[in-house]
Amino acid sequence: MSEATCLFFLCSPLSEPPLLVKILTNPVSAFIPEFRPSLTRREPSISNFKAGKELPVVLLFILAVATNAVAQSGVGTGGSKHSPTSRFASYEGRILCGYQGWFRAAGDGSDGGWGHYGSRGRFDPDHCTIDIWPDVSEYETTYATDFKLEDGTPARVFSSRDASTVDVHFRWMKQYGIDGVFMQRFFGVTRSPRSRREGRIILGNALRSSQKHGRAISVMYDLSGLKPGEDCSSVIDDWKELVDEMKLTSQGEDQTYLYHRGKPLVAIWGIGFPDRPYDLREIGIEKLLDFLKKDPEYGGCSVMLGVPTYFRDLETDCVGDPYLHEVIEQADVIMPWMVQRFTSLLHNELERYGNHIQADLSWCKQRGVDYVPCAYPGFSWFNLSRHEFDGRHPLDQNPRQKGAFYWGLLSTAIQSGAPMIYVAMFDEVDEATAIFKCTDHPPQNQPPSRFLTNEGVPSDHYLWLTGKAAEVLRGERELDKNLYQETEH
Repeated sequence: MSEATCLFFLCSPLSEPPLLVKILTNPVSAFIPEFRPSLTRREPSISNFKAGKELPVVLLFILAVATNAVAQSGVGTGGSKHSPTSRFASYEGRILCGYQGWFRAAGDGSDGGWGHYGSRGRFDPDHCTIDIWPDVSEYETTYATDFKLEDGTPARVFSSRDASTVDVHFRWMKQYGIDGVFMQRFFGVTRSPRSRREGRIILGNALRSSQKHGRAISVMYDLSGLKPGEDCSSVIDDWKELVDEMKLTSQGEDQTYLYHRGKPLVAIWGIGFPDRPYDLREIGIEKLLDFLKKDPEYGGCSVMLGVPTYFRDLETDCVGDPYLHEVIEQADVIMPWMVQRFTSLLHNELERYGNHIQADLSWCKQRGVDYVPCAYPGFSWFNLSRHEFDGRHPLDQNPRQKGAFYWGLLSTAIQSGAPMIYVAMFDEVDEATAIFKCTDHPPQNQPPSRFLTNEGVPSDHYLWLTGKAAEVLRGERELDKNLYQETEH
């Protein structure tokens, strides 16, 4: 009998209650109707079995097959809809990246124009919102733009909506030893069944590619877009759909959804930032945390919160409300958002970064919360700022320095005792924080748009550095502070 057949037999509604329930509650009487457990200590009378070793052997065989079939099916225990374990049982010892997956192209079937490449659905020199250009040489499907390369041909880009594109990204993760990604899921996506379905296209492609290439995947809800008067209820509805319809956390014991502390890890980003239009006390965050951690079917999760860099002091980039600390103490992990908080332009920044991480680790340890520092390769939003802010920001605001800044952050985080690291981001070319392959030969500058080059380093330089940092984090190689200078890889 195959495991699939066995599982159907065990769980079949033709048996009331299902045989599996009988096995788990009383394994002997489930198969031997004549046997009834006694309240007194005496030998059972079983007419259908001869005395000897047959019964224990048969029961052990049945229970073994049932247990394995249940594990493979992803059926949890105690009513939980999550698999009891994952191929990625903990975040510790791993480096994961944020993954936006929000780029759209005219003609990709999304009917939204050039999403996140340009403003108002357009992508031309007057509407461009990206500062660094992706290397598209390995993509199966690309789209011509109004920008021109040096040879006069149209510059091309990818769409995150294409499954083949997502698969290339996960193939790179495997090739370079990057553990996986947090899939960004913005609050606006959770508002309606229609938007949730559209949002599941990218997530579904990523889930399949994570399984194909053996990379970890987790959902990160971004509360950006939450309006005054709204609460987090739609996130609860969305999580239920992901669990029920996508089977996100019930792929069996070999599943690729990231677990931490033995539970599925769900991240919520945007807690405690003063520029949000909502009051942290009024969005139902404790209700959401209680659901994710305690709901008998959909809960039992570990929760990671994305918080400001200066969450400890409740100042600078953080709200001054001590309620934030109460919320943090209900979480399992926190990840302070450090993009733009440290710069490659000051000589003592790595020391300040390391001291900050050590103080954060100490604070979190006292409260039983795990800690993930954030690293990023550089930052630039010259083109984006023309559309989203009143004043311009300079091109190459936080220079990459051919990997020196990024490798410095990664190395310092590891030396400071960080057990795991979050990289911002895998694919974000809007703010030029992408670590995936970017070209050293972007389109010619067509004012008012301008683009960064890759400073002469290989297009895979930042993927390679990320994978090497993961090896150092796990103790698989010695730390070399000058590794970023290697360009033959």
